Amino acid sequence: MACLLEAPLRMSVLSEVTATSRHYVDRLFDPDPQKVLQGVIDMKNAVIGNNKQKANLIVLGAVPRLLYLLQQSSSSVELRIECSVVLGSLAMGTENNIKSLVDCQIIPALLQGLLCSDLVFIEACLRCLRTVFISPVTPVQLLYTDVTVIPHLMSLLSHSQRTQEYITQIFSHCCKTPEHQTILFNHGAIQNIAPLLISPSYKVQMQALKCCSVLAYENTQVSTTLVNVLVDGELLSQVLVRMMQRDKPVEMQLTSAKCLTYMCHAGAIKTDDCCIVLKTLPCLVRMCSKEHLLEVRVEGAETLAYLIEPDVELQRIASTTDHLVAMLADYFKYPSSVSAITDIKRLDHDLKHAHELRQAAFKLYASLGSNDEDIRKKITETENMMDRIVSGLSESSIKVRLAAVRCLHSLSRSVQQLRTSFHDHAVWKPLMKLLQNAPDEVLVMASSTLCNLLLEFSPSKEPILESGVIELLCSLTQSDSPALRVNGTWALMNLAFQADQKVKGEIVQCLGTEQLFRLLSDPDTNVLMKTLGFLRNLLSTRPHIDQIMSSHGKQIMQAVTLILEADHSVEVKEQTLCILANIADGNTAKDLIVSNDDMLQKVKYYMGHSNVKLQLAATFCISNLIWNEEDGKGLALQRVGSQERQDKLREMGFVDILHKLSQASDTNLSDRAKTAMQQYLA
Repeated sequence: MACLLEAPLRMSVLSEVTATSRHYVDRLFDPDPQKVLQGVIDMKNAVIGNNKQKANLIVLGAVPRLLYLLQQSSSSVELRIECSVVLGSLAMGTENNIKSLVDCQIIPALLQGLLCSDLVFIEACLRCLRTVFISPVTPVQLLYTDVTVIPHLMSLLSHSQRTQEYITQIFSHCCKTPEHQTILFNHGAIQNIAPLLISPSYKVQMQALKCCSVLAYENTQVSTTLVNVLVDGELLSQVLVRMMQRDKPVEMQLTSAKCLTYMCHAGAIKTDDCCIVLKTLPCLVRMCSKEHLLEVRVEGAETLAYLIEPDVELQRIASTTDHLVAMLADYFKYPSSVSAITDIKRLDHDLKHAHELRQAAFKLYASLGSNDEDIRKKITETENMMDRIVSGLSESSIKVRLAAVRCLHSLSRSVQQLRTSFHDHAVWKPLMKLLQNAPDEVLVMASSTLCNLLLEFSPSKEPILESGVIELLCSLTQSDSPALRVNGTWALMNLAFQADQKVKGEIVQCLGTEQLFRLLSDPDTNVLMKTLGFLRNLLSTRPHIDQIMSSHGKQIMQAVTLILEADHSVEVKEQTLCILANIADGNTAKDLIVSNDDMLQKVKYYMGHSNVKLQLAATFCISNLIWNEEDGKGLALQRVGSQERQDKLREMGFVDILHKLSQASDTNLSDRAKTAMQQYLA
């Protein structure tokens, strides 16, 4: 099998192939086994730390020959071990090296080697496998292709500390999906790996800890099992708490906190448990401090953001621990101007982590400010924070942009911030720019933030409307993404709330009736609910109701009929009946209901429904239909009209139903029915 570098590199590498490199490969084919062994040993020494030599040997076909020698039962154990060491060294080169090795079927060959009885050879194969699998270019699925591999690896865990270290590291890097978690869990990963947390070897402890973390991540089954596991008679959570002590290495503290965070987030540990509140949270806040390496501070902040995200109390505790909100402001100060002059290596390091630091800070601020008004205020009052968020929206890094808009979304839940900080910094401008061209993940969060900026009390609503937002929102409602359709419709709903007829007309014209009715039959319930809310806001105030129903009445009534007849939730049907009640409040629009006996029968049915919400909405509709108009204009004609409606509704049995509902146990329902009855007496 050809085992070469990718085409773009092949010619440049080939031109540098030396006679020495060719000599190493030629010796692998010597008929004397001893000379072959010495050739492999010399090759091992030649490739250590020499990426050019590694590339040369791969191009010259060393890998297939090494794999052949490794798999031959006639090869001595010593030769097979040396072959695996050289292959491992080649794997430590570039990503192209790894791709070449994988293409040459190195993984099946090494897995086959694990069936050998010699422990040193097994360890050498595992070490090489570990090096191959930790590369991002290796397809992790190759570990799961043969169903006998995982149980065999589990059986090798007890052989030595090296097998424990390498196997747990392989599992950590190859556990990427819930399916992988399930496979490892079903083959006894917890029972086999948990005891390694108290291994005398620090390396084994750390790899076991990392493995427990990836197994627990968003997995309730694994997390619940882990939390009940005893390690040498002690609960695993207590072992992890001990690993978070300040005298332990920082890597151990952080990974233990991460493992407990994942178990808590998966519901296996309560958020008010002392191991979370008094140990895990303070440990993660500690990891955010200046004394730690930048990569530790990034991971600490991101893990803390994940821990406190669903819990208000944890957010409050975190915000008052070690001045965390102010501490995070330091994350935006890299690279520092001092390091730029004095230390080029430091500058390079700072530049590399600057994006990650800003991303982590935005994420943690987003989690901290997602519920509490005081925390949001504290965040926005932190030095230049709003300017930093605005800058973050236009950063080159997509991850930073996403984190910045998440932070903005979190703060946009505050009425006070919408009226002050958001207005002062004209946040809507960069947000609108971001919405013009961004990946779906960013669009979802940005459009969700826009929904809040379009609420009626937001000073940004008017300038956003003037910037031509309607067309943008209408295009979002046509997206393949349900989340974007929801947000587009939600924003239109907020835009239509108490809007004048001109704005409503622009929305209807831009959206188009076809798209509106497509949204009313959307398979996603959230989209349907927001569309109904939008329609309800359009059909408010009598002149608007009458105007919209005069041009689109037939289609709207048809859509209402279909929804009321279909198998929808109570919430959907309640919203639909409220729309019908709004139509019934129009001067001329109500005739579309009164003249439709089928629709009246549906309203009658829902007045007698077992759900009070539906009864109330249907009764509200009838109340509007029988109302005696008294606006002075065409008074006599209107009274005749209302009298005719009342007579028809009486004939259909609505008065009897209202009388029955006036004695209902629910006070809102009985009051509404009594109010409607009074119209007959007026």
